[in-house]
Amino acid sequence: MKKLFLALVCITLIIPIAAWAMYKPMRVLAPYWVDGVMCVSSEICIENKSQLKKAKGLYEEALYDVSNIVGAFHKNPRVTFCSTEECYRSFGFKKASATNVGTSGIVVSPRGWTVSYLRHEMIHHRQSEEFGVLSSLFKPEWLIEGMAYSLSSDPRKQLSERWQKAREKFDAWLKSVGRDNLWKEAKKI
Repeated sequence: MKKLFLALVCITLIIPIAAWAMYKPMRVLAPYWVDGVMCVSSEICIENKSQLKKAKGLYEEALYDVSNIVGAFHKNPRVTFCSTEECYRSFGFKKASATNVGTSGIVVSPRGWTVSYLRHEMIHHRQSEEFGVLSSLFKPEWLIEGMAYSLSSDPRKQLSERWQKAREKFDAWLKSVGRDNLWKEAKKI
């Protein structure tokens, strides 16, 4: 009986704590546990509260745009706005300007405080809602990234070759199926 109790304690306490410490993207689930981050609502967490007005403005604009472009969210994404690279790295990220983690949340680095970056990551959130988090991992890159770059209205006319090709292939595909059939046809891929 004692061994069973200890096994249950390990499963319910130790394993999640170890995962939290070793796999930093899990911190997206509870960003308020990251030092210096506070959640001001169920949708917005922020490292520097003095930047809250800007964060709210970016969030509301991106949410409105993405909802109009690819349909309403099943559940609005939670976005953590980091004002320092240290904050962003504490979630296990470093290179990208912003990162989406399935339907768990989005983390924005200090380099990513633009509406186009936020729209891009919110489109990834919508993809996870429509395809499922695991299924999204197996969709072709041209669909996942091409959709995000194209429909976010990324202002860069020329992306790196990899992302440019993905955007162009997505644009051609979307033209052939029509925007009204976006999700229906994308789920077939």
